[in-house]
Amino acid sequence: MRELIKLESTAGTGYFYTTSKNKKKHTEKMEVTKFDPKIRKHVKFVEKKLSK
Repeated sequence: MRELIKLESTAGTGYFYTTSKNKKKHTEKMEVTKFDPKIRKHVKFVEKKLSK
């Protein structure tokens, strides 16, 4: 039921986090503000597909 996703930085640095989410409860794409260590700022991270 839970699917692995990639949260990719909108700053264009290529940095990403991996996490999982419940696809039945949260059908929309996830957007989270997290820390990007490459530019040392908090930026928005958006959900992308995780390639296996």
